[in-house]
Amino acid sequence: MRLVGAASAAPCVALDIGGTKVEAALVSGDGIIGARQRLDVKLAGDNLFEEIVALVQRVREGVEVTSLGVACAGPMSQGGVLVSPLNIPVWREFALHDRLVEATQLRVDIEGDVRALALAEGTFGAARDLRNYASMVVSTGIGGALVLDGRLVDGASGNSGHLGHLNVVPGGHLCSCGSLGCLEAEASGWAIEALTGRTAQHADASTRLRTATLVGRAVGTLASVLDFTHCFVAGSVALGFGDDFFATATKAACEVATIGFLTGVEVRRSGIGPDGPILGAACVAWRGAS
Repeated sequence: MRLVGAASAAPCVALDIGGTKVEAALVSGDGIIGARQRLDVKLAGDNLFEEIVALVQRVREGVEVTSLGVACAGPMSQGGVLVSPLNIPVWREFALHDRLVEATQLRVDIEGDVRALALAEGTFGAARDLRNYASMVVSTGIGGALVLDGRLVDGASGNSGHLGHLNVVPGGHLCSCGSLGCLEAEASGWAIEALTGRTAQHADASTRLRTATLVGRAVGTLASVLDFTHCFVAGSVALGFGDDFFATATKAACEVATIGFLTGVEVRRSGIGPDGPILGAACVAWRGAS
């Protein structure tokens, strides 16, 4: 799902706001990353927004740009009008969109971080020739996004795609959302540590097998409902578990997705690498300007 006109789009400033770091970069339409800087969220403290504005001004210095694309951890209201990233306690119902417009005088478009990643997967990654796919990050938490009929699915509040909150173990462990047995409560990095006393990096073979199997079942269940055959996965847990994770998850997905129209369901490694978050933010800017 290539973004129409992305290759010929004007350079933009891309801003990736995570729970531990913020990164800003100048990105051209063909995905070339120019000036690039980052800051530590914890060190910025109560001055986080002011530090972000200074970061943006430094990477755009001397270059004519009109748009700023932002990938931000959530939750948030549609369009990033108000954001409350779970790992940034100084921001609660923070008016990110309007404050960035006022401070930078740029067109500002904001998306959830994993939803932005899905745009990058389709524009620069492994989903360039697909119109239907899912994106997922299996890391400390689990996030997701859906592209159907060549469009990123928004939903009523702009938060569609929370694959981490599919129920995979009825009556299972308590999730941060308040439900029991969500995929995130059973297979994320924080869940693995809570359940086993070990970080995901040191998980034993049975934990790795269980994690991949639950992810695959979630993907297969969703594929049966929404009619897609590919899910591209990034994140430290999935990538750290290696090829066995993807083989096991694919097998589990196929065991669940058995309806006739679904053939060859695959859980595959993301194709955009470590630059995915900043490329995703750039895609948010180009989609907003199109």
